[in-house]
Amino acid sequence: MSASLVTVAYLGAAILFILSLGGLSNPETSRRGNLLGMVGMAIAVLATVLGPRVHASGIAWIIAALVIGGGIGLWAARIVKMTQMPELIALMHSLVGLAACIVGFASYVDTSIQFAGAEKVIHEVEIYLGILIGAYTFSGSIIAFGKLSGKIGGKPVLLPARHWLNLALLLVIVWLGRQFLAAPDAQAGMAPLLAMTVLALLLGVHMIMAIGGADMPVVISMLNSYSGWAAAATGFMLSNDLLIVTGALVGSSGAILSYIMCNAMNRNFVSVIAGGFGSGGGASAAKKGDGGEPQGEVTPISAQETAELLRESKSVIIVPGYGMAVAQAQHTVFEITQTLREHGVQMRFAIHPVAGRMPGHMNVLLAEAKVPYDIVMEMDEINEDFPDTDVAIVIGANDIVNPSAAEDPSSPIAGMPVLEVWKARTSIVMKRSMASGYAGVDNPLFYKDNNRMLFGDAKKMLDEVLAALKA
Repeated sequence: MSASLVTVAYLGAAILFILSLGGLSNPETSRRGNLLGMVGMAIAVLATVLGPRVHASGIAWIIAALVIGGGIGLWAARIVKMTQMPELIALMHSLVGLAACIVGFASYVDTSIQFAGAEKVIHEVEIYLGILIGAYTFSGSIIAFGKLSGKIGGKPVLLPARHWLNLALLLVIVWLGRQFLAAPDAQAGMAPLLAMTVLALLLGVHMIMAIGGADMPVVISMLNSYSGWAAAATGFMLSNDLLIVTGALVGSSGAILSYIMCNAMNRNFVSVIAGGFGSGGGASAAKKGDGGEPQGEVTPISAQETAELLRESKSVIIVPGYGMAVAQAQHTVFEITQTLREHGVQMRFAIHPVAGRMPGHMNVLLAEAKVPYDIVMEMDEINEDFPDTDVAIVIGANDIVNPSAAEDPSSPIAGMPVLEVWKARTSIVMKRSMASGYAGVDNPLFYKDNNRMLFGDAKKMLDEVLAALKA
């Protein structure tokens, strides 16, 4: 394939990637967006493999790598549950960072192309930044994977003077960069490059360990952004225009998504990334008395009583959370929705921007269960409707429906926009226990007079509700 044909293929792939991002911005067009992205990537890979820069002797190795990588991807797609998608994505981000590091070191020791003067400086800056971003992304994503999978605790690990420590690490990295650029040859430059890589790995571990569990959705989107910039840096090192464009698209879209999510949480973008949230223990939801017992009491409800409430309602809003994903209850939720709609009940779903463990987690689950897109509403679209709602059902969510955000200035989540389910005539919270949410903050919603608690596994309880509705 000629160089001009490769350029045309890259241009077509870049257009498909842009259209893919546009499609992914809406649940109704997300499938098409995914398909366009897959086609674009297939074109990009074929154009690269068949292009003039790949020698015929290396094609067999590339095909073998594609088969192995594709096989692992297909295997993961089949066995990974929807509840495990956030940690899988974090793991994939780590691989992008690792690839950027490997390509960076390979580009530095490669002597087939000689650079001189300004070109040499620019090339070495590309290598240094690519390895820096890649190493940070790799170690940070590994920590995020550990937190999301439960192998590492969700509570932030806060070292004394952690911000000064981060600043010191950054200053040393800048100084090492100067030493790297001033090195007379590759052998002399390898020492500062390796030292920077170690410091970048440590910085990634420290930064992500200091971020609390409630901010993990923002961390996932930010690591997605970092992986994009790492890919763009790799594109510069390899002089691959498509990789530069693709990395920039992923990096910028991930940063924008993170900023939008921080606004949805009423968080400062910089403070979240620097581990500024999650360090407090949180105020107790039910005020404790001298005996340490809650002053309020919860009002339990049975599945049969829940079904009766739903049957008598005219308007119902369902708020899905991570508990629904864990219980794999989305299909039962859809059946309940269908049954109630057939009886004239207005059914809608309220989605908080940070529900679940990654952006769009709940939307993906509901789409899997074939819930109609037109009844799945974002927080800003539906929050004002709770006072006119007969029943609001919260399925395995906690922090995103916590009144402390609006009523308790001392709460760690104070000011965070939440779904105001307590304003409905009746709210029903489905939980296994009274445990706090991922942020470790208690929830006073459980003790409100108009709230009912339906304890148990969400799938089992909802199956009982469905059976009672159909009886």
